[in-house]
Amino acid sequence: MKHESFRSIFFKGIAAGIMIGVGGIIYLMAENKVVGSFLFSFGLFTIIRYGFALYTGKVGYIPENRPGYIAEVLTTLAGNICGTALAAGLVLLTRIGDKIHQSASAIMETKLGDSIESRFILGIFCGLLMYLAVQNARSCRETGADTSLVFGTAIPVMIFILSGFNHSVADCFYYFAAYPTAEGILYLGIVVLGNAVGGMIVPVLKKFTFDTQGGK
Repeated sequence: MKHESFRSIFFKGIAAGIMIGVGGIIYLMAENKVVGSFLFSFGLFTIIRYGFALYTGKVGYIPENRPGYIAEVLTTLAGNICGTALAAGLVLLTRIGDKIHQSASAIMETKLGDSIESRFILGIFCGLLMYLAVQNARSCRETGADTSLVFGTAIPVMIFILSGFNHSVADCFYYFAAYPTAEGILYLGIVVLGNAVGGMIVPVLKKFTFDTQGGK
């Protein structure tokens, strides 16, 4: 298999960040948050369909890859940050910019008022759900089950949004839409780590299970 360049991964990361930004805009504009959370999943669905690179979709596969894969994940994260910043910056220039800014500011105020352990734990739950969403999508694409692909992607997204879990890339969009602060950078760093831990739970447990079975 041909090795993908970091430049390609970075630009795919930007594309994914923009799509998460679009999902964030839809959610912030929606009056009904259940509907908004469902429509937000369009971002992840598009990322999966077009093979864009999303940090929360890739970080869980670190245990299954060589150490060099970590650089790919970090490049993806950098691209995601740039993509969400671009999406936020552009939408703030529009007639809906004030509403986006106010809604994003309210979300970030709640998140920044949270404790460090709560930020981290809520990031773990979200990371777990994002790994499962990507795994659902992979299984559905192999079997050609398009309907299952939609709901296998949408349901984990709806759960993490309605539960108030922390998604580092989505929170990047809210962070930039609310206007950046130094405190927000620390918050995002904690969530990035939480998402990584959550994303690797299932792969690590699977590896442990298989190793244990093989040793019997």
